[in-house]
Amino acid sequence: MKVLVTGGLGFIGSHTCVSLIENGFDVVIIDNLYNSKEVVLDRIETITGVRPTFYKKDVQDLESLREIFKKEHFDAIIHFAGYKAVGESVKKPLMYYENNLESTFALLKCMEEFDVKNFVFSSSATVYGLPDKVPLTEDSPVKSATSPYGETKVMIERILTDIGNVHKDWNIALLRYFNPIGAHKSGLLGEDPNGIPNNLLPYINKVAIGLLPKVNVFGNDYPTPDGTGVRDYIHVVDLAYGHVLALKKLSTNPGLVIYNLGTGKGTSVLEVIKAYEKATGVKINYVICPRRDGDVPENYASTTKAEKELGFKCKYNIEDACRDGYNFQKAEFERQNNK
Repeated sequence: MKVLVTGGLGFIGSHTCVSLIENGFDVVIIDNLYNSKEVVLDRIETITGVRPTFYKKDVQDLESLREIFKKEHFDAIIHFAGYKAVGESVKKPLMYYENNLESTFALLKCMEEFDVKNFVFSSSATVYGLPDKVPLTEDSPVKSATSPYGETKVMIERILTDIGNVHKDWNIALLRYFNPIGAHKSGLLGEDPNGIPNNLLPYINKVAIGLLPKVNVFGNDYPTPDGTGVRDYIHVVDLAYGHVLALKKLSTNPGLVIYNLGTGKGTSVLEVIKAYEKATGVKINYVICPRRDGDVPENYASTTKAEKELGFKCKYNIEDACRDGYNFQKAEFERQNNK
């Protein structure tokens, strides 16, 4: 099966490409390198022994996309490409709506034109908004999200649902991620965002190796056991394999399906810092800051449906993820400073 992976050189995308190749899929990547690096292609090849076909293109570029579809004859698409920082989306909503929606529209137009019928969408637990209760199941209400980033996920899910109702022969998987962390055990792939990280673990990684002075903990007055925000942190390698399982599910022609991909367990920010220190032996300095716009107090998954229908089960725990993330960040720093 030939699979187009948009944003395939990004954090989740690159790990998913590795998992796809290791499970016998033919992978083609489109990435505009907005928040990724082309060297990741070399690293995927080093890990798997296979170099995926790569197009440096923007998924919003419909004419370029048409040429690629015409040439490659895809069987399925996994759509990662998009802006993803909650805080930035609050400040730059137009940029987020334009990029995330238009890239999806371009893909769907090409799917119609070139008769591609399998689509996996990189969605998010943010579609649940401020949860009424946790754990969140796939039947929990989808609400108006707490940020423009989240709202783009809500909108795209709605668009895909409407399209699935029209194209009865299409198979669409909406994968609602919780909080991906960690890195590949090789130390070659991980999360190394441009500029100051927006997510917790990349920030901790940079503090651990001395690139940043301390972790900013946004809020310690939430209604949680220690007052800090609680999230469901899933190792990115486990999350990546979830996409392999989703494609196998789509091969059974299920129509539109929805799955939470998480661990089923909530961990607070302070618990993550303690787990990181235990896993790495590195002391992490932190400071309590005011709450951040768009954040919710508590958010973690029920994974019962994914376990039952996909056979999805996490192999790695939070300490594994902390250790792998630290090892990647340390190795990446050394690579960048020994050029």
